[in-house]
Amino acid sequence: MEGNEMPSNRERAVELRKQGLSRSQICDAMGFKPGGGTLSRWLKDVPVPEWTKRPRAKDDLREQARALRREGKSYREIREVTPVSKGILTNWLADIDLTAAQSARLGELQERGRAKAAQAIRTNRLARQHAAINAARAQIPDVAESELFVAGVAAYWAEGEKSKPWRTSERVTFINLDPSMILLFLAWLDLLGVERDRLVFRVSIHETADELAAVRYWAGVVGAEPTDFMKSTIKKNKPRTNRKNRGEQYHGCLVVSVRRSTDLYRQIAGWWEGISTSLGTLAPQSGVV
Repeated sequence: MEGNEMPSNRERAVELRKQGLSRSQICDAMGFKPGGGTLSRWLKDVPVPEWTKRPRAKDDLREQARALRREGKSYREIREVTPVSKGILTNWLADIDLTAAQSARLGELQERGRAKAAQAIRTNRLARQHAAINAARAQIPDVAESELFVAGVAAYWAEGEKSKPWRTSERVTFINLDPSMILLFLAWLDLLGVERDRLVFRVSIHETADELAAVRYWAGVVGAEPTDFMKSTIKKNKPRTNRKNRGEQYHGCLVVSVRRSTDLYRQIAGWWEGISTSLGTLAPQSGVV
């Protein structure tokens, strides 16, 4: 074929192509072997006959995708029918304009999708949270008296009322909004032999909350009657404060005081110093080097 590379052959090949012949038909007509590079060069700028073009596999998918987009379908909905990548869809559908109603519908779908994704994240987070808590709970099947004693001392020194240089008070008073902490404190007092008739209960709550419902709630937690409670402490709201503790789940704090508890308070202070000293964590007291 290389030896026959003459203008007349090229012109004939081009003419045969224009007449609608395929490459193999041109080779047969001119006596060439198929696959030669010369024929490709001759026919480079000659349009390929339509009947020789292979139909592209994605043409039908493309038309289907465009039809669905004109109906206002989202990319997700279209991909459920036409299994192509989002990038391909973007190229196929970029020139299609949606109506205002169709755009509004897609916006709603996006909002629902984001809400669904957020809910799935919350569900997974809660599942991991519960698994971790349950695994840790299984590590503590029982609490020995010595463990309860140390836990009670630490809880009181963290959450209980302590004497200050500017406010001397040696009365045992514990305040918390967590029912489990209140019950821990009561169990600790039982361990120490403090009689229940020495306990005084009082609710501390914001003025916008349901004070009577809170008293009933805490009475149920500690196993007392609402009538046994002292008058509640009502906290005034600051207008600019954006409080999060609102709603039916908010019950304020419970204040538990122990009558005749000066000696007990001094014992607690000593116990805490003993624990801190044994751990090497005792901080210098005010005025002491």
